[in-house]
Amino acid sequence: MEKLMKPAEYAKELGISRQAVYAKIKRGILKAKDVEGKLYIVIDSDASVSPAEEKQPVTNTKSDNTPLSELSEGNSSEGSDKKDYEALLAAKDETISVLKSTVKDLKKSNKQISTTLRGEIDLLKEAFHEMRTIYMHQLEHRKDESETIDVIGEEIVLERETEHISVKKFFKAYGIEKKKAQEKVMKRLKKAWKAGDPRIIKEDGKFRLDASSDYMDMLP
Repeated sequence: MEKLMKPAEYAKELGISRQAVYAKIKRGILKAKDVEGKLYIVIDSDASVSPAEEKQPVTNTKSDNTPLSELSEGNSSEGSDKKDYEALLAAKDETISVLKSTVKDLKKSNKQISTTLRGEIDLLKEAFHEMRTIYMHQLEHRKDESETIDVIGEEIVLERETEHISVKKFFKAYGIEKKKAQEKVMKRLKKAWKAGDPRIIKEDGKFRLDASSDYMDMLP
């Protein structure tokens, strides 16, 4: 009949370490089975070895019926534990090395991303500067056009304001009422017209004078 015993209980009963028990399981000396995720030692109650007999190899007591390998099993277990510990350390060192390499790669990637972002920001700044320059140029061009239109408008206004009046209105504007004075001024106007004075024109046989000009030189 089979009996199940926990490794810790088995080790306590025989006075050996649990590592030694696991080493026996690993080497096939002890039979073990998994029950609901837990490991148990399988003991045949009909052919079981008494605890006293199991203790003899651990205490290094020689007997004619005990193999020499059984006597040194405790030391072998410790050697196995040492190898497992060294393997664990090696695995830990490898993990640390992988993590360091990963961190280094992340730093490198982060640096590349930062460099790319700085480049994009510089490009945006340049594009903004170019757009601002173009915009300012357009504003100046529009301003020049506006000033040109204003000048043209002023010229048009001046042209419209340039009005020619009759000699009669001219006499009235300057207060020349006496006939002799009018005749004298009229002679001067004719003489100036013949000389090409731009203030005086002739339309339909009548003299007309630029209303915006000054005629103090014509007065008697």
